[in-house]
Amino acid sequence: MLQTNDRLRAIVFGKQSLNKDPLPENNDFLELAQEFPGEIEWKIYDHCATVMRLYAIYERFVEDLISEWLQLLPELISSYSDLDETIQNTHREGIGRLLIYPKKIRFEDPENQNLSIYYKKVVQGFLAAISDHEKYELLPEIFIFHEQNLRKDALVELFTKAGIEKAWEWIIHHRQIKYFIEQVRGNQNTAEAELQQFIHYRNKAAHGAINEILGIQELLYLADFVEALCQALAELVTYQILLKKVSIGQAQKVGRVTEWFKKQKAAIVIVENISLSVGDKLFLVNEESSYCSLTRIESIQIDSQPRNEVKIYSPTEVGLKFNIDTRKGFSLYLIN
Repeated sequence: MLQTNDRLRAIVFGKQSLNKDPLPENNDFLELAQEFPGEIEWKIYDHCATVMRLYAIYERFVEDLISEWLQLLPELISSYSDLDETIQNTHREGIGRLLIYPKKIRFEDPENQNLSIYYKKVVQGFLAAISDHEKYELLPEIFIFHEQNLRKDALVELFTKAGIEKAWEWIIHHRQIKYFIEQVRGNQNTAEAELQQFIHYRNKAAHGAINEILGIQELLYLADFVEALCQALAELVTYQILLKKVSIGQAQKVGRVTEWFKKQKAAIVIVENISLSVGDKLFLVNEESSYCSLTRIESIQIDSQPRNEVKIYSPTEVGLKFNIDTRKGFSLYLIN
């Protein structure tokens, strides 16, 4: 859309504009061109629409991601009393805030209930949770409540209150964030400063005068940064879910990559106590590199002989070809 609008401006306002070189058979477009906004006003509109929409996408993504994590937690930790103390404190304080200041909590009512019925369900659910009588429920609207824009500190606080610590450390070591800072920004900026600048643009677009209009390429870079940030956060939550599944026996670490051949997308891995088949899916994980991605096995070899499936009991070197890149030292996890 940005590139299309930029090309339209070039047609209307450029050296070979329609006003200077009209096309006889293009009367409808010529009439429309007379109603186009001025070039600067059009660029301001594109700038504001882009940064505000990107922030809305970023904020909603964070809220949805944390909500999905909280909805999954009761399946990973069956007893409310076994939850991290930070989660329990946030839950209790949030319920109190909700009951006292209902207008501060963004309340979505898919069943068209009135607030009194909703409050009754909230209180009954909380009593059941702290009594460990029933399967508990964590209300996402309590955890995702925030009054500040999601700069670094506010973002980290949201994840910490939901039981996910060191979110920023994960972000800055993620491969897409590192690529953006190193290759796009030439190491002239940091992830924190990039996020701060993005929110500055958003606030100016929403509430202030526009003194700086970003060009098309810079707006596209901004979109790339938001995409990288969301990808890093998604992998962080996936990793946390995977760790919880390991702790309750729903997933297991089955091996590690000892060699990686980038061109072939093939790895030498040491695995044990596992059955593998072509087409199986595994998680490739490395906490230091902020990496947690699902991969598919495209081929298997043992002693240079192709296999469709193998059963491994003791530590064994296996050649596996994946559909994504990995690295030496990465771990392999299997969901049971």
